[in-house]
Amino acid sequence: MKRRNFVQSVALSSIGAPLVLKNFKFGAVTEDLFKTSRSAEDRVLVIIRLNGGNDGLGTLVPLDQYANLAIQRPNILIPQNQLLTITPTIALHPAMSGMRDMFNNERLSIIQNVGYPEQNRSHFRSMDIWTSGMLDPNATRGWLGRYLDQEFPNFPDDYPNTANPDPFAISMGYEVSATCQGLAANFSVAINNPFDSYNLVETGQVNDGTYYGSHMEYLSTLIVQANAYGAQVNAAANAGNSLSTMYDPNDEISKNLKYIAQMISGGLKTKIYIVNVNGFDTHNAQVVDGAPATGEHANLLSRVSTAIAAFQNDLSLLGLENRVAGMTFSEFGRQIASNASDGTDHGDAAPLFLFGSCISSGIIGPNPVISDTIVDQAGVPMQIDFRDVYASILRDWFEADTTEIQGMFEQTINFISVLDSCNLGLDENSLENDVLVFPNPCVDQTTLKFKCSGEKVTIRIYDTAGTLIREVCSKEFQPGEHLVPIELEGTPSGNYLVMVHKNSGTFTKKFIKLKNI
Repeated sequence: MKRRNFVQSVALSSIGAPLVLKNFKFGAVTEDLFKTSRSAEDRVLVIIRLNGGNDGLGTLVPLDQYANLAIQRPNILIPQNQLLTITPTIALHPAMSGMRDMFNNERLSIIQNVGYPEQNRSHFRSMDIWTSGMLDPNATRGWLGRYLDQEFPNFPDDYPNTANPDPFAISMGYEVSATCQGLAANFSVAINNPFDSYNLVETGQVNDGTYYGSHMEYLSTLIVQANAYGAQVNAAANAGNSLSTMYDPNDEISKNLKYIAQMISGGLKTKIYIVNVNGFDTHNAQVVDGAPATGEHANLLSRVSTAIAAFQNDLSLLGLENRVAGMTFSEFGRQIASNASDGTDHGDAAPLFLFGSCISSGIIGPNPVISDTIVDQAGVPMQIDFRDVYASILRDWFEADTTEIQGMFEQTINFISVLDSCNLGLDENSLENDVLVFPNPCVDQTTLKFKCSGEKVTIRIYDTAGTLIREVCSKEFQPGEHLVPIELEGTPSGNYLVMVHKNSGTFTKKFIKLKNI
């Protein structure tokens, strides 16, 4: 067995019987994370994985489809007057007041109908697809692991080092994340408690030239590296701080996000943190019979919402808001119709949440369309491919090269503007020049939001080849903020630009039109 294959087998063993070194596992430490501008070097991504398949229609309720939802899921649908309305056509579960407040404060955005083609509804296979970012059943590397293999082809040799002493990624708990699985090893370290002891017995194994000796020498190297990573994590946790009083001290999600805030504020240069939340496989007792706003799903959403809101509050108090962005995902949604056990069965697409101060817009993607006819086992159709979301995060947040990103994925990427507001220059980020298109992606209609000082404004739509598709309007606008509806019925699906021309300059925004299904 070659050493590379040996190390890979050790990393992959975490799926079954992981190699546990007290509270730490071997992982990677970066050089500069991506070949990006300095503005992106200190950015952090927090991924919260909702294991089991979250019920998207019970989490984010399309109010314009409420009458048909009452037909499809009469025993679990929450009364409309108990929902937390965030737009005229969308409401959150009543247990999600923390995330509702974040949405109102422009710290939360929602991408609707996210999934992958021909969803198979298997927990294991679907999670493999989400963590690898590939539909290929032979894919073994994670989507972040693939990118890091491109940047650091010799990993794990010579890590950590003086210039790069910190882990690349941290997975909270006892298992490294498959998202960060690379070719030779996993790029993440599993941490249960950053304050726990990290001193492992170092064997000092010498290679005697035998097959056994070569591998034992390398295992000894892993232990030395784990101690070095542990020392960095421990020092950062002790040097860090947490200022929010909103965390639930008895909740595991809150505890992990508080740990992450402490490590970041303590100076740890880790770029990615992963938090796992179990319990979303709600086939039965998803709600309390006769009280659909309560039950297991409500408890889970309350925990997630409270923890994320506390974490965002902590980042704000610590002055770290512009450095940290987060996302949630689940391996699939649930079926449209409820079952007879006050639950829901495996489905297809579901909403994905983004949080932070650098999000692009509130709602991305149209509401799902719910039929008044119950179709056995029907799920919410996919409108947005999750791989487009991954690729867009790499582009927008870490400023990774789009050509390299495209090479990571098996399908043609449609980039979405998800986390770009903090990338804008001062002129672009001024209120006068701000241009926003929402929802984006859209189907037959979207809305343009802009401000002007009282002047003639011309608005046109172009395709990516520069061909004029239509002129929306050309007229005088009063000073202030304006919302202009853009009708797209009959326009082919694809990528487009909306161009706003006014006296102060010409400003453009990309958007995606989806096929009407």
